[in-house]
Amino acid sequence: MNFRSDNESPAAPEILEALAHANHDSAHSYGADRYTAQLQTRFQELFECDLTVYPVATGTAANALCLGELAPPYGAVYCHSKAHIHVDECGAPEFYSGGAKLIGLNGEHGRIAAETVNKTLTATGYHGEHESVPAVLSLTQATEAGTLYAPAAVAELAAIAKKAGMAVHMDGARFANALATLGCSPADLSWRVGVDMLSFGATKNGGMMSEAVVDFRPTAERPPHESLRRRRMRGGHLLSKMRFLSAQLLAYVEDDLWLRLAAQANAGAARLAEGLAALPSVRLAHPVEANEVFAYLPEPLAEALAAGGVEFHRWPGSDGLVARLVVPHCVTEADIAWLLAQATAAA
Repeated sequence: MNFRSDNESPAAPEILEALAHANHDSAHSYGADRYTAQLQTRFQELFECDLTVYPVATGTAANALCLGELAPPYGAVYCHSKAHIHVDECGAPEFYSGGAKLIGLNGEHGRIAAETVNKTLTATGYHGEHESVPAVLSLTQATEAGTLYAPAAVAELAAIAKKAGMAVHMDGARFANALATLGCSPADLSWRVGVDMLSFGATKNGGMMSEAVVDFRPTAERPPHESLRRRRMRGGHLLSKMRFLSAQLLAYVEDDLWLRLAAQANAGAARLAEGLAALPSVRLAHPVEANEVFAYLPEPLAEALAAGGVEFHRWPGSDGLVARLVVPHCVTEADIAWLLAQATAAA
């Protein structure tokens, strides 16, 4: 049974149905179709504000386009030292920005503390033009440790960044999982707390290949000449058959499908974490707040689980083996019960 990554889960039936429906006839290309027009209106309703949404095929593209837009080549992007943009995107943000420097900040359980950002910014500027200019603070929601930033925490961090003249980006690959746990509105976890641009994820939570850049910046504050549109084109993410991305995203947010799928995954992770933590030889590495469980496992137990058909990711850890088990949107209670039975028998 696969708990390696929610990237490896199947697409939700509702998403496949939407794709089939979008395939019934022809449509104008490069985003001039009715699905993409509907998506613009739907996202404005969803986030309760004026915005522009740009469908793209991958989360790396969304992150890189956002940071390329917000950071100049001589700028610095502050993020957690384990953030996806820092360790898992092969320099894409640096490439799309023309050379902006990513600076990793440490923080417990995948989160950056306000005090850390304050101290880092206080220590900058002494080298003048020799130094990269603080340009963007990037926050991951949910974090790479499966933890969350509450709206108040995002607001506090954003206020520090804005005071320093920085923009705020949010990598929302698991944005739905965060909302499902926090119980707030999309607006309350994004633009209302200072986020300028959001990488909106769907692929991990039932999409087939569907992500988006959501630009909350007022039109008057954006660079001229539609720079983000042209960056997307130049980066190869202005898909000719854009309707197939937009149709997925429309179905994803229809009738709160995205939140229902995320809530199911989160609930499965909570049950799994509780069961594993009850075993005498297992302890959790991070609080379980979304759909990821990080647990220290004795090597014999890890080997027994793998031999029994449980797939998980071996995560780098400083205190023994850390197993990352990601619970997908399609998980069932029987799936979790089976995994826990395997672990209990082998413990």
